[in-house]
Amino acid sequence: MAQSKTYRAVQVVKPGKLELTERPLLDPPPGHVRIRVEACGICHTDAATIEGAFPIQWPRVPGHEAVGRLDALGSGVEGWKLGQRVGVGFLGGSCGHCEFCRNGDLVGCVNQGYSGVHIDGGYAEVMIAKASGLMSVPEELRPVDAAPLLCAGLTTFSALRDSPAKAGDLVAVLGIGGLGHLGVQYARPCLRAGSRS
Repeated sequence: MAQSKTYRAVQVVKPGKLELTERPLLDPPPGHVRIRVEACGICHTDAATIEGAFPIQWPRVPGHEAVGRLDALGSGVEGWKLGQRVGVGFLGGSCGHCEFCRNGDLVGCVNQGYSGVHIDGGYAEVMIAKASGLMSVPEELRPVDAAPLLCAGLTTFSALRDSPAKAGDLVAVLGIGGLGHLGVQYARPCLRAGSRS
């Protein structure tokens, strides 16, 4: 069976206006990949995209917690293979050559587009992403479970990792919402590893 030459996406065409559309299936440019999206989380930042809170170019496909499988690799992409399960978060991929990148601060990259804001995101059957923004997603993790980890999970994990808390310390999580419940889960193994229960 031949592969379709189009894919479906939900795009924002103006503030507050979403529409289902068919888009042409394109090959990824150099340094990019094409992902068949299996799941995409929903984040408050997506609401900001939809409401036009960011300066974006219309139309824009929201979604920055996308998980899927690689189905095309652009030239120069190394370390990834077709069919591999990957994820893309809010940070769409560092450039590798700005001052921040050269100093090892890939998060601070000045040439990094934000998924679903500057570049089309995962509210689609297909997504083009910069290879430098990819994360490997284990096969045993369901896509719907993995997707929220690419933003809420990373945000919470980073805060706990960068805190002064050590194994056995008491950790307080203020607010048990989308991020807070992950903070409790991340902190719990640390508490078990310590001397206090």
